[in-house]
Amino acid sequence: MPASQSPLPLVVTGLARRFAADRPPVFARVALELAAGEYVAIMGESGTGKSTLLNLIAGLDHADEGSIRLDGVEVTTLDDDAGTRLRRERVGFVFQAFHVLPYLSVAQNVAVPLRLLGIAPREVQARVAAMLRAVDLAGASARYPRELSGGELQRVAIARALVHRPRLVLADEPTGNLDPRTARQILALLREQVRDSGGAGLLVTHSPLAARTADRVLRLGIQGLVPDEPDA
Repeated sequence: MPASQSPLPLVVTGLARRFAADRPPVFARVALELAAGEYVAIMGESGTGKSTLLNLIAGLDHADEGSIRLDGVEVTTLDDDAGTRLRRERVGFVFQAFHVLPYLSVAQNVAVPLRLLGIAPREVQARVAAMLRAVDLAGASARYPRELSGGELQRVAIARALVHRPRLVLADEPTGNLDPRTARQILALLREQVRDSGGAGLLVTHSPLAARTADRVLRLGIQGLVPDEPDA
């Protein structure tokens, strides 16, 4: 089936990662399927490999075993150039540390993924403006990161991650640096924008409150992903 017709943005099977041959794997037997519009949270103790799993899915790290199909493309067989193209076209990242570029304005930061894809300037301008309206930053397009609050910076990061309409959004502890009220707003915005984009979202978090915003909550351990069982 051609990648453009893949019914599932993400299919992971039998995934394992180890950092030394003489040590147990960080995790093994990881299996996961995400449907379009689905938003899933992954929880787990520190050191269980949650960020490693996101890096594997995005092709930033290499699995020791298993398969990762992103929008129908087998990520584990891609060379570096092909992996970079796939991330640019089909993946959006939202990080805890924001990773906005301090020397670019809000609008310029959000435009980066589109410019890397060679989108025509007029379309870049229109899509950036629409995305900034969606995250309630239309009035801040000319401002610079140093002029923004933490919540505003995270909204810039969300807009940048979604402006190219990725099939998969990966969010790694996106509210870890925010106060509780702002964190709730950011989580609601992220969930809403992922669903509106028609892609799928994968949220890594330590926070039970953050996880509750997702459609499903899974817990990562050495034997893979299992449904999270809330305390009685």
